[in-house]
Amino acid sequence: MKARLGRVFPRGWPDFALQVGIWLGFALAYQVARGVADRGADEALRNGQQVIDIQRALHALFETDLEQVVLGSGDFLVSAVNWTYWLSQFPVLGVGLLWIYFFRNESFLGVRNWVLLTNVIALVGYVAIPTAPPRMFPEEGFVDTLLVASSFNHESGLIQLASNPYAAMPSVHAADALVIGLVMATLVKSPVAKLAWALWPAWVWFAVMASGNHFWLDIAAGVAVALAAAAILAWVGSRRRVAPAVASSRRW
Repeated sequence: MKARLGRVFPRGWPDFALQVGIWLGFALAYQVARGVADRGADEALRNGQQVIDIQRALHALFETDLEQVVLGSGDFLVSAVNWTYWLSQFPVLGVGLLWIYFFRNESFLGVRNWVLLTNVIALVGYVAIPTAPPRMFPEEGFVDTLLVASSFNHESGLIQLASNPYAAMPSVHAADALVIGLVMATLVKSPVAKLAWALWPAWVWFAVMASGNHFWLDIAAGVAVALAAAAILAWVGSRRRVAPAVASSRRW
């Protein structure tokens, strides 16, 4: 039985179990951070209003117009936007990571570390600067498309239990979509799949704004976090490569 499992998993079943354990540990850390952030509701609303004020000062508060276009375009587009919001964060990211683990395993650790570091930085941001999403400001013209067009929304019991309502800044939806979209576009072979994955980040960014869940500043911050995580990992990797070379030169 163990030999059979070893043939299924690229690095053996113990490694696969370890990777699952890492993600479960991260999920626990997320819940702890959520509990801390939940205690800052008033601060989160003030921060969300500040984002609105900044975008208005920049003459770039266009999310309400985007929502009205989507809501006026029929049920299909509204449903597509809503389901993208739900599925992009965990199911699509998870399927992408599983595919990389089983079929491009040599790339898995680098991608895993990029996703994890991106999310850890974002969690720090959620605790330090809790920010309410656009949907919590109906007086500003924002609409929660999930609430008006779906029975599965932020008011659902399971969602209320598991999600962080004040995790708008930075947008992990935006950051994770960028990471998995870029990586998958480089790893898949089909031209159609490459194009789909390359366009995936932009579609997710559109969806999270059009559903009233993120401001464009949240998305910009999420992209910045993903790029910062990539830069940190690249720096750490370069340091690790330099250290053996320096040690070797000293022996001579």
